[in-house]
Order: sequence, then structure tokens, then C-alpha cells
Amino acid sequence: MKRWPYILPLAFLLVLGVLFGKRLLDIENGTDPSLIPTVLLETPAPAFDLPPLPGRGEGLKSVDFRGKVTLVNFWGSWCVACVAEHPMLLEIAKSGVVPIQGVDWRDEPEKGLDWLARRGDPYDKVGQDPKSRAAIDFGVVAAPESFLIDKDG
Repeated sequence: MKRWPYILPLAFLLVLGVLFGKRLLDIENGTDPSLIPTVLLETPAPAFDLPPLPGRGEGLKSVDFRGKVTLVNFWGSWCVACVAEHPMLLEIAKSGVVPIQGVDWRDEPEKGLDWLARRGDPYDKVGQDPKSRAAIDFGVVAAPESFLIDKDG
């Protein structure tokens, strides 16, 4: 009777077990490779001055939230994940825990206004960033993306 056909599946299971064990140890030790660290932690928010959506009053400037904790949210009417996130932003705005400023990213102003009219508007101010200048400065890689900015900026 040949035993070699059983060695390959056993070796495969052993290797798989070792890989799973290493992954669990990585998570336990805080070296989880799936966590993507950001280089922006503890760095000042970039300076920007964005025009408003039509009919929304003033635009959004970085000086608007100096001296207070603020949540800056990058979103777009084209963004599917923004629809899923939006109810949470409405809850935060309703609670008054932190003011929320919006950046309508890579969008047509009319579409952004329509999107807010249909889904609700949690933002104190909304600035337009059609050419991604502020998004690039913030390091935005996908929407939605939010940044909590402390009192010191």
C-alpha cells in the first residue's frame, strides 16, 4: 500500500495551519498587515479655500474650523458607498457632537445639490472640489473619506 498520496494533503493542511496561526499572532501583537497606517495622523490639515455649492452661502475654507473639533467629509453624488455612509452622518449632525463640513468631490454642483435634497443635508458648509485639489492635499484615495480635525488643526 502506497502512503505518498496522503502526504501531499497533510503537508498542505500543515502549511495552511502555520499561515493561519501566524496571521492570528500578527493580529494579537498589533502588527496586522491589513491595517493601512496613514502618514497624515498628527499632521496639520492642509490649507484650502473651496467655492460653495450654488445657493449654499459661503464656501468651505480651512480657517472655518480652526479652534474647534470638526469632521470633514469628502463625498460625491456618484459615490455608491456615500449612500451607505450618509445616514450615520445625519445621526452625527443631529446629535450635535461635532460639526460636519462637506466637500463635494469630483462632482457637478447641480448633482451634489440634488443628492443632498433627496438624502438630507448634515453639513454646516459644503465646498466644491471638482479638480481634486483639496482631496489630493488631504490624501483622499476614495470616497467617502472623512477626517477628524482637532482644535489645533
